[in-house]
Amino acid sequence: MAQKSTIYKVELSVSDMDRHYYETHKLTVAKHPSETDERLMVRLLAFALNAHEHLELTKGLSTDDEPDIWQKNLSGELEVWVALGLPSEKIIRQSCGKANEVIVYSYGGRTAETWWEKIKNSTTRFDNLKVVNFAEADTRELEKLASRSMKLQVNIQDGDVMVSADDSMVYLTPTKWKDAAH
Repeated sequence: MAQKSTIYKVELSVSDMDRHYYETHKLTVAKHPSETDERLMVRLLAFALNAHEHLELTKGLSTDDEPDIWQKNLSGELEVWVALGLPSEKIIRQSCGKANEVIVYSYGGRTAETWWEKIKNSTTRFDNLKVVNFAEADTRELEKLASRSMKLQVNIQDGDVMVSADDSMVYLTPTKWKDAAH
């Protein structure tokens, strides 16, 4: 019998001083049975970093041809494609052909560094691709904030991120491995 997703209720308050975006999003997030708390929290962090009124969490792990998060314009065209983890060069190439902007948020320490060393030269032709890495220690701390009902406050300033839940705070400094050319 197939396991069902676990539902998380999240109130995500985003204060992004870099983009002048201040909004609270009430999200219902389905955590796939194979998804870790760390990945779930990275998904929420990626949502906060790209927060927009049209940004949506997708079916994620259960669908191969969709990103983890996307933003479509009013005519249904893909504006932003957000992928987590360590996608193959083929998936990156396909994503860059489908969306105006593609952002990959990698994490996992040495594994992520090895992945990037292997594919970075093949990604130089994609002007709409941005690759951002989170340090393993940061995502492990972020994972500890996970609970079925969360109120998260995310503050972003000068590229640094502070995530707080209840009395706990996690500070992250994302590292840009590749920036989009536009």
